Amino acid sequence: MAQVEKRGGLLRKSSASKKPLKEKVVLMYDEIFMTEDPSKCSPRFWEELFLMKVNLEYLEGKLESLDGEELMKIKDNINCLFQHCIQALGEEHPIRVVNALQTLCALIRGVHQKNKSTSGFDIINMLMGFDKAELCMKNLMESLDSLLCAEGSESLKSLCLKLLLCLVTVTDNISQNTILEYVMINSIFEAILQILSHPPSRREHGYDAVVLLALLVNYRKYESVNPYIVKLSIVDDEATLNGMGLVIAQALSEYNRQYKDKEEEHQSGFFSALTNMVGSMFIADAHEKISVQTNEAILLALYEAVHLNRNFITVLAQSHPEMGLVTTPVSPAPATPVTPLGTTPPSSDVISSVELPLDADVQTSNLLITFLKYSSIVMQDTKDEHRLHSGKLCLIILTCIAEDQYANAFLHDDNMNFRVNLHRMPMRHRKKAADKNLPCRPLVCAVLDLMVEFIVTHMMKEFPMDLYIRCIQVVHKLLCYQKKCRVRLHYTWRELWSALINLLKFLMSNETVLLAKHNIFTLALMIVNLFNMFITYGDTFLPTPSSYDELYYEIIRMHQSFDNLYSMVLRLSTNAGQWKEAASKVTHALVNIRAIINHFNPKIESYAAVNHISQLSEEQVLEVVRANYDTLTLKLQDGLDQYERYSEQHKEAAFFKELVRSISTNVRRNLAFHTLSQEVLLKEFSTIS
Repeated sequence: MAQVEKRGGLLRKSSASKKPLKEKVVLMYDEIFMTEDPSKCSPRFWEELFLMKVNLEYLEGKLESLDGEELMKIKDNINCLFQHCIQALGEEHPIRVVNALQTLCALIRGVHQKNKSTSGFDIINMLMGFDKAELCMKNLMESLDSLLCAEGSESLKSLCLKLLLCLVTVTDNISQNTILEYVMINSIFEAILQILSHPPSRREHGYDAVVLLALLVNYRKYESVNPYIVKLSIVDDEATLNGMGLVIAQALSEYNRQYKDKEEEHQSGFFSALTNMVGSMFIADAHEKISVQTNEAILLALYEAVHLNRNFITVLAQSHPEMGLVTTPVSPAPATPVTPLGTTPPSSDVISSVELPLDADVQTSNLLITFLKYSSIVMQDTKDEHRLHSGKLCLIILTCIAEDQYANAFLHDDNMNFRVNLHRMPMRHRKKAADKNLPCRPLVCAVLDLMVEFIVTHMMKEFPMDLYIRCIQVVHKLLCYQKKCRVRLHYTWRELWSALINLLKFLMSNETVLLAKHNIFTLALMIVNLFNMFITYGDTFLPTPSSYDELYYEIIRMHQSFDNLYSMVLRLSTNAGQWKEAASKVTHALVNIRAIINHFNPKIESYAAVNHISQLSEEQVLEVVRANYDTLTLKLQDGLDQYERYSEQHKEAAFFKELVRSISTNVRRNLAFHTLSQEVLLKEFSTIS
């Protein structure tokens, strides 16, 4: 018997002696694309259709091949197909439900694809008909809700979520997707929460559920009342919030693990050996090769949870075993194509591993630590647009955390010490820190380390001004909390002071180039005011009196930088140019720093002359400083411990619209034909009872 091959809905004998035969389902699709009602001649047409294995490719292709006028001619049949799909969702036989779900995916995508042309028909009318749209969508959403909440097939739940993601992401700008109005009215919010609160469902579907929720929250969020925003903001169920946190932690951990694996692979390779032989001239090139796709979708979900729900803040500190240290037997997974922006969910093996009981010998972690590690990787390279967006979103999330009273309480808690191994950018002038030497410290130290690391590593021609401003704002907000609550944090403050002074030096040495693109005085003022914060209130939050002395030592030691800054801002503030006002603010802000320099420098020179010492040691300078505090006069500066709270709608709306557009595009691409494959589903429902 001749072997039968199947291609594009055709059944073809390998001998090619006869005309190709079409699959039955394809013949049935062709009948739908006629102007006549297919059930007229065949009363059982719709019943039989949903027993046939769906040919997604053919159905979508057929819809796309028709022009607007041809499509309008078969509108009644399309409406009929859509309605029968929804009816089939209520069937007892799972095969019918599976086929109906997949047909709906093809219909929605195919009709939306047509709408990109100038055919001018309305999608809702084309799919359902205006008169029946409300009832159709109500029935559809109720059926999906029932399937997601039922104890039945996990494969069916997965397909329901895929259909909902398909529905949400068919347009790049989700706020222009009018079908989502019905998803707002007929909410599936509770079904999503049920998935997240139930461990087995969460392991299977948590990733899709979290991404779906993040996208729904962003539908017309600035134009109207979005019920998903309202409901997310008041969720207080611990199991649900922890479930959401676990899904996010697992996705970020998977990214961190992939990056670490690539880094180790890179270091152990031939290129690493060559680099060691020749020197560090290739470090930048070597680093560029270590690239793992960022995951903006899951980061957006974390942002929405932190920003909208005060109760979620507690989830950030929930301990679990550190991913990568807990191992479970893993069966080899088939190779899957790399998808953009990390829209692929982490494997279920990874997801289940973090839910193991805590072991006293295992380093514990939490969502915040995982997020800080993720941020340290993403923020290394901001030249790539996706990484720049990810880096910005990381800093926005940190801004929200730094403003929250409860978050600050556990960040600064001396009883919650962790060893956080942040990724550090390879640089020629410093050695890589050994992981084992990391001390256990309050989590705020890791946040400050991350900010210092960013400051030190991004002084470059393509200067990321916006990220620097956000970075300094995070530090300032943390200092405001420490001052307000008199928290004496044992931190190596010198590293921060040194980084800030080096940043000022960079701004001055690149004044001409930077001023052509940025108002560098905004950033300079913020840096100077951080020093003013330490000078004015440092005695209330620096760990020891000697720390306050060291602050003065650093200012005096680096006085030339502050003198140069004063000369620069004085020059620009006395001219009638565009920077006059901005520069004059920095001039006024420098008053106390200049008072310190002008007060102590003559005394240090006098001490050196009297004792015949050409170069004073640090201890000798500190001795002079301690002896002359009493005669120092400083001005009280107002508003140093005040800041403008984060506001998304007024300042970040454009960024989030563009970000959600990018995520929507990539989620849609990831819903490729293979992800809707029936093979697994048909195995599960191999018998129809």
